[in-house]
Amino acid sequence: MRAIDFHVHLPTPGWLDESMKGYVEAAEAYFRSKVVRRSLEELARDYEDLDVLAVLLAWDAETATGRPRVPNELVAQACKDHPKSFTGFGSVDPLKGDRAVAELERISDLGLKGVKLHPSLQAFAPDDEAHWPLYEKCEELGLIVLFHTGTSGIGAGQPGGQGIRLDYARPIRLDAVAASFPNLNVIAAHFGYPWHTELLAMALHKTNIYIDISGWAPRYIPSEVIRDMKGRLQDQFVFGSDYPFIQPKRCLDELATLEIPEAVLQKVLIGNGKRLLGLT
Repeated sequence: MRAIDFHVHLPTPGWLDESMKGYVEAAEAYFRSKVVRRSLEELARDYEDLDVLAVLLAWDAETATGRPRVPNELVAQACKDHPKSFTGFGSVDPLKGDRAVAELERISDLGLKGVKLHPSLQAFAPDDEAHWPLYEKCEELGLIVLFHTGTSGIGAGQPGGQGIRLDYARPIRLDAVAASFPNLNVIAAHFGYPWHTELLAMALHKTNIYIDISGWAPRYIPSEVIRDMKGRLQDQFVFGSDYPFIQPKRCLDELATLEIPEAVLQKVLIGNGKRLLGLT
Protein backbone atom coordinates (compact mmCIF):
# COMPACT_ATOMS: atom_id res chain seq x y z
CA MET A 1 0.00 0.00 0.00
CA ARG A 2 1.39 3.36 -1.06
CA ALA A 3 -0.92 5.54 1.05
CA ILE A 4 -4.30 5.91 2.77
CA ASP A 5 -6.33 8.82 1.42
CA PHE A 6 -8.53 9.99 4.30
CA HIS A 7 -10.57 12.44 2.27
CA VAL A 8 -12.38 11.03 -0.77
CA HIS A 9 -15.78 12.36 -1.80
CA LEU A 10 -17.91 10.37 -4.19
CA PRO A 11 -17.40 11.68 -7.77
CA THR A 12 -20.76 10.27 -8.80
CA PRO A 13 -23.55 12.32 -10.43
CA GLY A 14 -25.71 11.61 -7.38
CA TRP A 15 -23.44 13.64 -5.11
CA LEU A 16 -22.06 16.20 -7.54
CA ASP A 17 -25.26 16.99 -9.46
CA GLU A 18 -27.85 16.56 -6.71
CA SER A 19 -26.37 16.96 -3.21
CA MET A 20 -23.80 19.50 -4.46
CA LYS A 21 -25.87 21.21 -7.14
CA GLY A 22 -24.92 24.89 -7.27
CA TYR A 23 -21.90 24.34 -5.04
CA VAL A 24 -19.66 22.49 -7.50
CA GLU A 25 -19.08 25.48 -9.78
CA ALA A 26 -17.72 27.61 -6.93
CA ALA A 27 -15.52 24.75 -5.77
CA GLU A 28 -14.14 24.22 -9.27
CA ALA A 29 -13.21 27.90 -9.47
CA TYR A 30 -11.62 27.79 -6.01
CA PHE A 31 -9.55 24.68 -6.77
CA ARG A 32 -8.95 25.77 -10.39
CA SER A 33 -9.77 22.32 -11.67
CA LYS A 34 -12.71 20.71 -13.43
CA VAL A 35 -14.47 17.94 -11.53
CA VAL A 36 -14.88 14.75 -13.55
CA ARG A 37 -17.81 12.42 -12.89
CA ARG A 38 -16.80 8.81 -12.21
CA SER A 39 -18.68 5.66 -11.28
CA LEU A 40 -17.71 3.85 -8.11
CA GLU A 41 -16.29 1.03 -10.23
CA GLU A 42 -14.08 3.49 -12.12
CA LEU A 43 -13.03 5.13 -8.86
CA ALA A 44 -12.07 1.76 -7.39
CA ARG A 45 -9.89 1.01 -10.41
CA ASP A 46 -8.24 4.43 -10.17
CA TYR A 47 -7.27 3.90 -6.52
CA GLU A 48 -6.23 0.31 -7.12
CA ASP A 49 -3.91 1.49 -9.91
CA LEU A 50 -2.39 4.02 -7.48
CA ASP A 51 -2.08 1.36 -4.76
CA VAL A 52 -3.89 3.75 -2.40
CA LEU A 53 -6.73 2.92 0.00
CA ALA A 54 -9.51 5.51 -0.28
CA VAL A 55 -11.62 6.51 2.72
CA LEU A 56 -14.99 7.22 1.12
CA LEU A 57 -17.15 9.85 2.81
CA ALA A 58 -20.93 9.80 3.13
CA TRP A 59 -22.78 13.14 3.35
CA ASP A 60 -25.84 14.33 5.24
CA ALA A 61 -26.66 18.03 5.49
CA GLU A 62 -30.38 17.71 4.82
CA THR A 63 -31.60 20.02 7.58
CA ALA A 64 -29.41 22.99 6.65
CA THR A 65 -29.40 22.59 2.86
CA GLY A 66 -32.53 20.64 1.95
CA ARG A 67 -30.36 18.52 -0.34
CA PRO A 68 -30.37 14.71 -0.58
CA ARG A 69 -27.86 12.81 1.51
CA VAL A 70 -25.25 10.33 0.35
CA PRO A 71 -26.50 7.29 2.28
CA ASN A 72 -24.24 5.42 4.66
CA GLU A 73 -25.49 2.21 3.08
CA LEU A 74 -24.18 3.32 -0.33
CA VAL A 75 -20.69 3.90 1.04
CA ALA A 76 -20.74 0.64 2.99
CA GLN A 77 -21.77 -1.32 -0.11
CA ALA A 78 -18.98 0.27 -2.15
CA CYS A 79 -16.49 -0.79 0.54
CA LYS A 80 -17.90 -4.32 0.49
CA ASP A 81 -17.73 -4.48 -3.31
CA HIS A 82 -14.17 -3.07 -3.51
CA PRO A 83 -12.37 -3.93 -0.27
CA LYS A 84 -8.91 -3.48 -1.80
CA SER A 85 -9.70 0.08 -2.84
CA PHE A 86 -12.14 1.44 -0.24
CA THR A 87 -12.89 1.80 3.41
CA GLY A 88 -15.44 4.33 4.56
CA PHE A 89 -16.85 6.90 6.96
CA GLY A 90 -20.56 7.45 7.40
CA SER A 91 -22.24 10.78 8.02
CA VAL A 92 -25.02 12.04 10.26
CA ASP A 93 -26.77 15.39 10.42
CA PRO A 94 -26.21 16.72 13.97
CA LEU A 95 -29.31 18.91 13.68
CA LYS A 96 -31.42 15.72 13.60
CA GLY A 97 -30.65 15.22 17.30
CA ASP A 98 -31.61 11.81 18.66
CA ARG A 99 -32.05 10.42 15.15
CA ALA A 100 -28.44 11.27 14.37
CA VAL A 101 -27.23 9.53 17.53
CA ALA A 102 -29.29 6.45 16.68
CA GLU A 103 -27.86 6.38 13.16
CA LEU A 104 -24.37 5.95 14.62
CA GLU A 105 -25.30 2.40 15.64
CA ARG A 106 -26.22 1.71 12.03
CA ILE A 107 -22.91 3.17 10.83
CA SER A 108 -21.01 0.89 13.18
CA ASP A 109 -23.07 -2.16 12.17
CA LEU A 110 -22.30 -1.42 8.52
CA GLY A 111 -18.59 -1.74 9.27
CA LEU A 112 -17.76 1.90 8.58
CA LYS A 113 -14.80 3.26 10.52
CA GLY A 114 -15.92 6.76 11.39
CA VAL A 115 -18.19 9.73 10.82
CA LYS A 116 -17.65 12.77 8.62
CA LEU A 117 -19.09 16.07 9.88
CA HIS A 118 -19.03 19.43 8.08
CA PRO A 119 -19.96 22.16 10.57
CA SER A 120 -20.11 24.91 7.93
CA LEU A 121 -22.43 23.09 5.52
CA GLN A 122 -24.41 21.40 8.29
CA ALA A 123 -24.74 24.74 10.11
CA PHE A 124 -23.89 23.55 13.61
CA ALA A 125 -21.42 24.56 16.28
CA PRO A 126 -19.29 21.53 17.22
CA ASP A 127 -18.68 22.86 20.74
CA ASP A 128 -22.39 23.19 21.54
CA GLU A 129 -22.98 20.68 24.37
CA ALA A 130 -26.27 19.75 22.75
CA HIS A 131 -24.11 17.55 20.52
CA TRP A 132 -22.32 15.81 23.41
CA PRO A 133 -24.52 12.67 23.09
CA LEU A 134 -23.31 12.34 19.48
CA TYR A 135 -19.66 12.35 20.49
CA GLU A 136 -20.32 10.13 23.50
CA LYS A 137 -21.86 7.51 21.22
CA CYS A 138 -18.96 7.77 18.74
CA GLU A 139 -16.52 7.27 21.60
CA GLU A 140 -18.51 4.28 22.84
CA LEU A 141 -18.59 2.69 19.38
CA GLY A 142 -14.95 3.45 18.57
CA LEU A 143 -15.88 5.64 15.60
CA ILE A 144 -13.40 8.27 14.43
CA VAL A 145 -14.89 11.73 13.88
CA LEU A 146 -13.54 13.65 10.88
CA PHE A 147 -14.47 17.34 10.93
CA HIS A 148 -14.13 19.79 8.10
CA THR A 149 -12.14 22.71 9.50
CA GLY A 150 -11.10 26.09 8.14
CA THR A 151 -12.20 27.81 4.96
CA SER A 152 -14.30 26.15 2.28
CA GLY A 153 -14.04 25.83 -1.47
CA ILE A 154 -17.81 25.35 -1.41
CA GLY A 155 -19.28 28.85 -1.54
CA ALA A 156 -15.90 30.48 -2.13
CA GLY A 157 -15.97 33.66 -4.22
CA GLN A 158 -19.75 33.92 -4.02
CA PRO A 159 -21.94 36.64 -2.44
CA GLY A 160 -22.23 35.74 1.22
CA GLY A 161 -20.30 32.54 0.51
CA GLN A 162 -23.66 30.99 -0.44
CA GLY A 163 -24.72 31.46 3.18
CA ILE A 164 -21.99 29.16 4.54
CA ARG A 165 -20.45 30.31 7.83
CA LEU A 166 -16.75 29.68 8.30
CA ASP A 167 -16.80 30.34 12.04
CA TYR A 168 -18.51 26.98 12.66
CA ALA A 169 -15.39 25.32 11.22
CA ARG A 170 -12.79 27.16 13.28
CA PRO A 171 -10.52 24.50 14.85
CA ILE A 172 -10.76 25.86 18.40
CA ARG A 173 -14.38 24.68 18.46
CA LEU A 174 -13.00 21.12 18.53
CA ASP A 175 -10.88 21.73 21.60
CA ALA A 176 -13.77 21.28 24.01
CA VAL A 177 -14.80 18.12 22.15
CA ALA A 178 -11.34 16.55 22.39
CA ALA A 179 -11.00 17.59 26.03
CA SER A 180 -14.40 16.19 27.05
CA PHE A 181 -13.97 12.91 25.14
CA PRO A 182 -10.30 11.89 25.52
CA ASN A 183 -10.90 8.44 24.00
CA LEU A 184 -12.49 9.92 20.88
CA ASN A 185 -10.13 10.26 17.92
CA VAL A 186 -10.79 13.58 16.19
CA ILE A 187 -9.39 14.36 12.73
CA ALA A 188 -9.37 18.00 11.68
CA ALA A 189 -9.46 18.13 7.89
CA HIS A 190 -7.60 20.65 5.74
CA PHE A 191 -5.42 21.65 8.75
CA GLY A 192 -7.84 24.41 9.65
CA TYR A 193 -6.48 27.18 7.42
CA PRO A 194 -6.38 30.13 8.11
CA TRP A 195 -6.37 29.05 11.76
CA HIS A 196 -3.72 26.39 11.23
CA THR A 197 -1.44 27.58 14.02
CA GLU A 198 -4.41 27.34 16.39
CA LEU A 199 -4.91 23.72 15.32
CA LEU A 200 -1.21 22.89 15.67
CA ALA A 201 -1.30 24.18 19.25
CA MET A 202 -4.37 22.04 19.97
CA ALA A 203 -2.73 18.91 18.55
CA LEU A 204 0.37 19.55 20.64
CA HIS A 205 -1.87 19.76 23.69
CA LYS A 206 -4.18 16.82 22.95
CA THR A 207 -2.96 13.55 21.48
CA ASN A 208 -6.44 12.52 20.33
CA ILE A 209 -6.43 15.33 17.75
CA TYR A 210 -5.16 14.39 14.29
CA ILE A 211 -4.70 16.61 11.24
CA ASP A 212 -5.36 15.72 7.60
CA ILE A 213 -3.60 17.66 4.87
CA SER A 214 -6.33 17.36 2.24
CA GLY A 215 -7.72 20.22 0.21
CA TRP A 216 -4.32 21.67 -0.63
CA ALA A 217 -1.69 20.98 -3.24
CA PRO A 218 1.20 20.07 -0.91
CA ARG A 219 3.58 22.67 -2.34
CA TYR A 220 1.22 25.38 -1.03
CA ILE A 221 0.86 24.00 2.52
CA PRO A 222 2.05 26.68 5.00
CA SER A 223 5.57 26.24 6.33
CA GLU A 224 4.37 26.04 9.95
CA VAL A 225 2.28 23.00 9.10
CA ILE A 226 5.10 21.26 7.23
CA ARG A 227 7.54 21.97 10.07
CA ASP A 228 5.34 20.31 12.69
CA MET A 229 4.39 17.48 10.36
CA LYS A 230 8.10 16.72 9.90
CA GLY A 231 8.81 17.22 13.58
CA ARG A 232 6.94 17.07 16.85
CA LEU A 233 3.51 16.20 15.39
CA GLN A 234 4.63 13.53 12.93
CA ASP A 235 2.51 10.92 14.73
CA GLN A 236 -0.67 13.00 14.40
CA PHE A 237 -0.84 13.77 10.68
CA VAL A 238 -2.64 11.74 8.01
CA PHE A 239 -2.69 12.01 4.25
CA GLY A 240 -5.73 13.15 2.29
CA SER A 241 -6.46 14.59 -1.14
CA ASP A 242 -10.04 16.00 -1.19
CA TYR A 243 -10.83 14.05 -4.35
CA PRO A 244 -12.45 14.80 -6.80
CA PHE A 245 -11.41 18.43 -6.31
CA ILE A 246 -7.73 17.52 -6.05
CA GLN A 247 -6.19 14.40 -7.54
CA PRO A 248 -4.36 12.07 -5.13
CA LYS A 249 -1.51 11.45 -7.60
CA ARG A 250 -0.72 15.16 -7.67
CA CYS A 251 -0.67 15.25 -3.87
CA LEU A 252 1.62 12.22 -3.64
CA ASP A 253 3.98 13.55 -6.30
CA GLU A 254 4.25 16.97 -4.67
CA LEU A 255 4.75 15.53 -1.18
CA ALA A 256 7.76 13.66 -2.53
CA THR A 257 9.40 17.00 -3.42
CA LEU A 258 9.15 18.54 0.07
CA GLU A 259 12.27 16.94 1.57
CA ILE A 260 10.33 15.10 4.25
CA PRO A 261 12.40 12.27 5.81
CA GLU A 262 11.21 8.94 4.42
CA ALA A 263 10.40 7.50 7.86
CA VAL A 264 8.21 10.52 8.63
CA LEU A 265 6.55 10.44 5.22
CA GLN A 266 5.62 6.79 5.73
CA LYS A 267 3.95 7.68 9.02
CA VAL A 268 1.86 10.38 7.35
CA LEU A 269 1.01 8.32 4.28
CA ILE A 270 0.36 4.95 5.93
CA GLY A 271 1.42 4.32 9.52
CA ASN A 272 -0.72 6.84 11.39
CA GLY A 273 -3.73 6.01 9.25
CA LYS A 274 -3.38 2.27 9.82
CA ARG A 275 -3.26 2.86 13.55
CA LEU A 276 -6.38 5.05 13.47
CA LEU A 277 -8.33 2.63 11.30
CA GLY A 278 -7.21 -0.44 13.21
CA LEU A 279 -5.59 -2.00 10.13
CA THR A 280 -2.76 -4.51 10.35
